[in-house]
Amino acid sequence: MWTDILVVLAYFAAIFSIGLYMGRRQDSLESYALGNRSLPWWAILASILASEISAATFFGTPEAGFQTLNFTYAQLCIGTILGRAIVGRLFLRPYYQYNVVSIYQYLQERFGTATRRWASMTFLISRVLASGTRLYVAGILLVIACKSFAGEPSLSRGQEIWIYVGALTLITAATAVYTALGGLKAVVWTDVLQAAILVIAMFTTLGILYFSLEDGWNTVTSALSAAQSAGGRQPWALFTAGLTDGGFSENLRSILGSEYTLWSAFLGATFITMATHGTDQDMVQRMLAAKNARTGSRAVILSGLADLPLVLLFLFVGILLFAFYQSKGIPWEAQHTDGVFPSFIVHCLPAGIRGLLFAALFATAMGSLSTALNALATTATKDWYQDIFHPHASPAQQLRAVRLMTLFFAVLLVLVGSVTAYYAVMHGTDGILSIVLGIFGYTYGSLLGIFLLGMLTRTRGNDFGNCAAMVCGFLAVAALTDLIPVAGWLQCEMPKIAFPWRVTIGTLVTFLVGVCFRSPHIASTSHKNEPL
Repeated sequence: MWTDILVVLAYFAAIFSIGLYMGRRQDSLESYALGNRSLPWWAILASILASEISAATFFGTPEAGFQTLNFTYAQLCIGTILGRAIVGRLFLRPYYQYNVVSIYQYLQERFGTATRRWASMTFLISRVLASGTRLYVAGILLVIACKSFAGEPSLSRGQEIWIYVGALTLITAATAVYTALGGLKAVVWTDVLQAAILVIAMFTTLGILYFSLEDGWNTVTSALSAAQSAGGRQPWALFTAGLTDGGFSENLRSILGSEYTLWSAFLGATFITMATHGTDQDMVQRMLAAKNARTGSRAVILSGLADLPLVLLFLFVGILLFAFYQSKGIPWEAQHTDGVFPSFIVHCLPAGIRGLLFAALFATAMGSLSTALNALATTATKDWYQDIFHPHASPAQQLRAVRLMTLFFAVLLVLVGSVTAYYAVMHGTDGILSIVLGIFGYTYGSLLGIFLLGMLTRTRGNDFGNCAAMVCGFLAVAALTDLIPVAGWLQCEMPKIAFPWRVTIGTLVTFLVGVCFRSPHIASTSHKNEPL
């Protein structure tokens, strides 16, 4: 136990040292938010990967491998590569042309103030909810560890909730300190360290898992063969089309209702990636820290190529976990598989290695959390504090405001994470990935639709039409996911879409509604963003 604690303390010491060192020369909002546009592409690449692999991915992807016993989830990486290529070639150039700090400044230049305000507020609300929900996942391992030491029956639901609240507060407070001190430079360079810890920890876990199997590879194949004979799963599958023997209508329902198919890989995942990496301040901000659009483009495209082997690694860990538990005669109920990987870490890993996995968990949680805090604070300061309430703020006032905003959003994220933990403890969850990835699906399609409207057209879209279009995009997704029970009101049957399709549907509806409105004359003739 003490060995594990020392490993974790060494990790925190390294993180705080980087934050303090990088905070020495922060003198303006731009230096805080963009690191003076001086970061190398490989560090930005590592930062993108570290922020993508949140605690939800750390536990959720092995859970997907454990449940499916195959690699079909990895086919979504096809879309992530395509989406990043589009972001690198289409989105970054106008952002650099306008020299934006908040990417929603671009929308004001293209359309007007209302579009910028609406999009900025959509991002702030969506990111707080999504990041707060992801934060809850980081507490799972600590709760299982506490149960192990105290004895599970001795922990009531109320005690479990308080452990979650304490864990989330500790992680967020530590992240907020080094983020507020060092700005984006601290975020990126700590992400580089966190990415390295994560990769080392997962390869170590993979080796320990494999050599824990009594008959090695034969144990894996026999466990998966038994699962296949039982029905319902296709071990080792790489791709699935999601088609049935029915007609067009039935196949369309099957495709839209399935999460991991080639259709969702080529279309759904591409739109998701364009939204998360092209219209989310969280991701774009680090690309804008490169010296030019070409360098930022290289970082985001190569991060997509690096993402595939990491996803395969996480899924393979999940498959080996299934073989491990089957060989030990420990079955897992389908509704409780979110505890598979955390339980293995706490109960089966040796001291020291267990501490390394704890450090890796903190790394994933803090990596995604630090970028969210930095992006939320930057957007709120640039789009609201400076632009509306204090347009003549000095660089020192801007820097003080963005640091206070960082602390403010840290409190909000702890509140959202604690509410999520309360709900999970009292009511359970339906699967980590679907919950976390589903939140932004309701709003990010609307954001992407407006950005594409601005970048692909010159004369379409205005403030009123854009706001109406974003509302329509949200309502369409809400209706097709039963968030709003339209089918019951209309007494008809409507297709229910899986989370990879939410952004796609929202984007198409938003773009098609927005294109019906003509841009003001000045917006269509004087701006620099010609169609690319």
